[in-house]
Amino acid sequence: MMRFMLLFSRQGKLRLQKWSVALSERDRRKVVKELVGAVLARKPKMSSFLEWRDLKVIYKRYASLYFCCAVESQDNELLTLEIIHRYVELLDKYFGSVCELDIIFNFEKAYFILDEFLLGGEVQETSKKNVLKAIEEADLLQEPQHVYYSTAAF
Repeated sequence: MMRFMLLFSRQGKLRLQKWSVALSERDRRKVVKELVGAVLARKPKMSSFLEWRDLKVIYKRYASLYFCCAVESQDNELLTLEIIHRYVELLDKYFGSVCELDIIFNFEKAYFILDEFLLGGEVQETSKKNVLKAIEEADLLQEPQHVYYSTAAF
């Protein structure tokens, strides 16, 4: 089970966080600070896996963003890397070559895509097509309805 997912920039700015375990806000900030520092301190040629506390941390850098997940010690690291990659693919499909600014200015969509894909730290939907269809349907519900009135009635 995935405990949490963090997206942060190369400068260490947190862009998105999704927690599937209950932690106080203070503990969350402490975890974020500690993990962001640990990941950013690693050299590019080093492994994308690290053991941290009683968890495995798996991260991958795409352009200027780090996607970082913490999973339980018995979970598969390669499967977690695949989950990260699938999320990036979903973001790319929706935003068209996603970048950090897309996440900053459309964070609610990034969270919505993540919620359609993962639920409670587990993969909810494996099909990119189904996830994107759900997002398109939600977008249609959010579009303003245009009502046209006939001038003859007034």
